[in-house]
Amino acid sequence: MENNVTEFILMGLTQNQEAQQICFFLFILFYMILMTGNFLIIMTIQRSPNLNSPMYFFLSFLSFVDICYSSVTAPKMITDFQVKVKRISLVGCMAQLFFVHLLGGTEIFILTVMAYDRYVAICKPLHYLTIMDWKFCSILVVSCWLGGFVHTFIQTMLTVHLPFCGPSLIDHYFCDVHPLLKLACTDTYVVGLIVVANSGMISLISFVILVGSYTVILLSFKTRSSKGRRKALSTCASHITVVILYFVPCIFIYLRPSTTFPEDKMVALFYTIITPMLNPLIYSLRSVEVKNAMRRLWIKRLLGRNRRDPDGKFDGIGTVVPAPKNVVGNLSVISPQSYHTNT
Repeated sequence: MENNVTEFILMGLTQNQEAQQICFFLFILFYMILMTGNFLIIMTIQRSPNLNSPMYFFLSFLSFVDICYSSVTAPKMITDFQVKVKRISLVGCMAQLFFVHLLGGTEIFILTVMAYDRYVAICKPLHYLTIMDWKFCSILVVSCWLGGFVHTFIQTMLTVHLPFCGPSLIDHYFCDVHPLLKLACTDTYVVGLIVVANSGMISLISFVILVGSYTVILLSFKTRSSKGRRKALSTCASHITVVILYFVPCIFIYLRPSTTFPEDKMVALFYTIITPMLNPLIYSLRSVEVKNAMRRLWIKRLLGRNRRDPDGKFDGIGTVVPAPKNVVGNLSVISPQSYHTNT
């Protein structure tokens, strides 16, 4: 069938004018917090020699993906609050679909890799440096990108070849698979099943792996003191919170037949805006080591210092005092004790 549609009209989050103005300022604030927090994490990790372990390498990569991921949808959504007709071209819609699933799939895989890194660091600390060397970490990051690309290639190719002959009204604030399947002028049953197998099962399997890995980590502390168990529970609970905020909405959206609900737009906010905004706080700013590195970095800038002090920290009045480190070669050792002390 011939494709008669050259552009789509997005309905956005709400049609209420007053609510749109409130959302405009609210999501500008959310986007600024998201960008500032993630950029701060990347800069701190890149400029702090003592944050050179795989854990922080993956954290900086997660922050980079979060910045790109939210930037695919948030700026368009924010500007659409100020226009009456929210238009997007067919090409722009397909491009947005491609990058949403590329970066979303990559984030799913990097969160899974981070859980594996924590499992090795806590359950196999003596073999951590051997297993998580820089070559293996680089392979894991490349694999995350490849996994995201394969995922989005399937989603995009299925959608691009669908015929659209009208209407062109998308009940969403960005172009996604299910709203587009609803507008297609052909039977999309088989395509919907492939979407469930692709997006839905990836989200579900990764979620099970993540919850399982953190459960194993918690069980490994059953022989430790009650204080150690409380710290382990606090740390893993924070990470599991991010996992739930990201994966449960993804599972709700994609692990079902190609149908749409009015609640889909609000649910999608969790994995496109809310979770990327919270990731720096939950994954990084809870770490004493990261907070100390930020303090040293910005105090040195305020004092006009140009040299780095990787082996010392400020005592609060600008004096650098030695800080012992447990380093083998050029890679920091993260033992279970130090991990829970720093988080």
